[in-house]
Amino acid sequence: MVEINFLCVHKKLRSKRVAPVLIREITRRVNLEGIFQAVYTAGVVLPKPVATCRYWHRSLNPRKLVEVKFSHLSRNMTLQRTMKLYRLPDVTKTSGLRPMEPRDVKAVRELTNSYLKRFHLAPVMDEEEVAHWFLPKEHIVDTFVVENSSGKLTDFLSFYTLPSTVMHHPAHKSLKAAYSFYNIHTETPLLDLMNDALIIAKLVGLVLQ
Repeated sequence: MVEINFLCVHKKLRSKRVAPVLIREITRRVNLEGIFQAVYTAGVVLPKPVATCRYWHRSLNPRKLVEVKFSHLSRNMTLQRTMKLYRLPDVTKTSGLRPMEPRDVKAVRELTNSYLKRFHLAPVMDEEEVAHWFLPKEHIVDTFVVENSSGKLTDFLSFYTLPSTVMHHPAHKSLKAAYSFYNIHTETPLLDLMNDALIIAKLVGLVLQ
């Protein structure tokens, strides 16, 4: 089975029916490999979904999000109160948390595949795929692992960055959002891991999770 994960079209070529051409080419190539099934995500309900997922937003920089009109102040809320509500610590909580390195690929692969065995439909990654998807790349993907006192990796968090253009604003030209990617925990509480992901995303200058 093929997974259509990211399909990117240059902004100058959008609204020119390029995406269907790319899909047809992917279909042709995978058919040549003897594969005739694929999974993908869509923002609309297409028959017949095998799973559904709801997106949640978490403001990291409420002031900027309000200024560009991505977010709006709720009733009886001021900007100062909103900023206080979404304030995050300046340092992470989890002991042993550090950026993923090439030497971690094998352990991250084992963590990932072990976790994904819980599900009826999931990818099975080799080390090359783990390195491709998870090794940190500036402005693209961030991955942090948790290493315990004996040197074993027990958990990891990851998110990827997507920038958007801000139209018709005198000060802000772009908005960078972090999208939660793979977050796997065996010892660290998931809430602590996700809170650290929020802190890291804010520290690298992202405004939304």
